[in-house]
Amino acid sequence: MVKENMLPSISEECTARMTRSRAAASRASSVTLPPKVPTKQEMKKVTRGNSKRPASDENNPTGLQNKRRAVFKDVTNVLCDTSNRNCFNASKIQTKNKIQAKRVPAAKASKVTPVPGVSLKILQDQEDTRKYKVEEETGKSGFDTQGSMFSLKSEEMQQSTESDIRGCSLADLRLEEQISRKPTPCMKDKVEVGENYGNGPEITDIDSDHEDPLMCSLYAPDIYSNLRVAELIRRPSSNFMETLQRDISQSMRGILIDWLVEVSEEYKLASDTLYLTVYFIDRFLSQNFIERQKLQLLGITCMLIASKYEEICAPRVEEFCFITDNTYSRAEVLKMESEVLNYLSFQLSTPTVETFLRRFLHAAHASHKVPSVELDYLAYYLAELTLVDYSFLKFLPSLVAASAVFLAQWTLDQSSYPWNSTLEHYTNYKVPDMKITVLALQELQLNTSSCPLNAVREKYKNQKYKSVATLTSPKTLHKLF
Repeated sequence: MVKENMLPSISEECTARMTRSRAAASRASSVTLPPKVPTKQEMKKVTRGNSKRPASDENNPTGLQNKRRAVFKDVTNVLCDTSNRNCFNASKIQTKNKIQAKRVPAAKASKVTPVPGVSLKILQDQEDTRKYKVEEETGKSGFDTQGSMFSLKSEEMQQSTESDIRGCSLADLRLEEQISRKPTPCMKDKVEVGENYGNGPEITDIDSDHEDPLMCSLYAPDIYSNLRVAELIRRPSSNFMETLQRDISQSMRGILIDWLVEVSEEYKLASDTLYLTVYFIDRFLSQNFIERQKLQLLGITCMLIASKYEEICAPRVEEFCFITDNTYSRAEVLKMESEVLNYLSFQLSTPTVETFLRRFLHAAHASHKVPSVELDYLAYYLAELTLVDYSFLKFLPSLVAASAVFLAQWTLDQSSYPWNSTLEHYTNYKVPDMKITVLALQELQLNTSSCPLNAVREKYKNQKYKSVATLTSPKTLHKLF
């Protein structure tokens, strides 16, 4: 009875922990316990242990688990300097051995009877060239004196025949030396020219100052060459008053620009803004009919656009409306601005008279020991006088700038000739080319027509401009031409 009661308990607890008392009881009852059922944790351990592949399976090519990637034994795309040099040296040794193996038959080939019509001198030069190139390739390391790596020979060049090696000539070798040679900087301070205008036949290099980055000395010649082309592309028409505009006249245009000069002084705008404003006005009037009631609206709108392009802090739209005594509303100014911009296709950059005047004054100061401030102010004064006059639209901006420098130098000093070889070189204008423009500019300076538009004159009578508007030039200007 005791055994019957004990057996079920042992069978029920077969999955429990085996102790010494239970083992003794099982031996006494001669009952074999069933195998212990593994728990979940033990099953995980068994599974994890079986996942490891034995060492004997590594060489099994047919096993499913044998998917390990082969070890990289030959890596040639390593970017390390040491590895790259070792790979290069190994290839160089192979190339050296192959070339040395070919040297003996190549030398024998040079003793072949020359082809009729080919001189022995040419064959000897080719042989010397071949020997030079072989010694250069086998004797030098992977880097030359300048630190540049020699290009490796490809398989096609390694398998080339003797005739390919002997095909190189001395001319090819000299060409390679010229290409590999570094260019030497060319410093040009003075250039000889043929004509002399009193200051010597030498041209002073005004772009030799490489320390000042604002001078753009390295790019200035190319910049102004492009500007000379750009001034020919989008020029205003010089006869739009006679052909298109029927409600306005030349005097109305002059009154408008004279008033805009006062507006620019009121808001302390840059002179570039004034020149660009006049350019926008003339460009728009060249292709668009406008009524006289809207001429002032066009003027303030073009100055608004030029201010946005040139100024750091441009005046607001309301300020331009206020300057017209609120004759035009804000909506009208914005509508006109849209029309002007659409007509210009938003191409607002253009070379003006002042653009070239800076360059030409720089060339004029090259012949002076001390820079003359009066020369700058007088040239700017003469250039601004041309903005009011409609007849100056037929002259290029660069020609007007060169004529202003010519007349300014003659006004300040009649003892020396106002033109020299340096100015002729940088302006590309000779004295006869400027005769008509200089004479017309002198008439504006002397105010021979008694023009009542005096905004520019009053501006340059100020002491901050050295009162250059009060200076006059002698009428004996014709003898200079």
